[in-house]
Amino acid sequence: MKTASKYALAAVMGVGLVAGGISAPASAQYRQKISNDMGKCAAGAGPAVRVTVQGIKSSSGRVRVQSYRGTEADWLESGRWIYRMEAPAKAGTMTFCMPVPSAGTYGVAVRHDVNGNGKTDIRADGGAMSNNPSINIFNLGKPSYKKTRFDVGNGVESITIQMRYF
Repeated sequence: MKTASKYALAAVMGVGLVAGGISAPASAQYRQKISNDMGKCAAGAGPAVRVTVQGIKSSSGRVRVQSYRGTEADWLESGRWIYRMEAPAKAGTMTFCMPVPSAGTYGVAVRHDVNGNGKTDIRADGGAMSNNPSINIFNLGKPSYKKTRFDVGNGVESITIQMRYF
């Protein structure tokens, strides 16, 4: 991977994946940690997103999945994630059920913290986003919300995300 792409991917993995402060009125809308409950993606359930993450390179560390509203104001902004879930990494493919508050437009960001230290390690950790946008130095590692957003109705939407590593 070219050096510029490495730095861009590092920026993506760091931006928005570390919780920051937000104002009190918005706190009820953001930053809720949940568990991976596949029952919320069962037939007749929703609104939710079945997130299939492919290309996880190892079974070490943890995989974190975060949902955001698909708006310019929220996408990858620190502390503006809606739900976050984490699970021990499993090499290959993992599936998560990410409920969403209501039908609407959302984006999903995924991070594989390979050594489980809670920090972004540029040379080891992986990252990915809904719609698998290209990541390069020109978008500073933060693809437009227009490239990552997708619609969720009252049922369950399925997406597949490809992990990227250096």
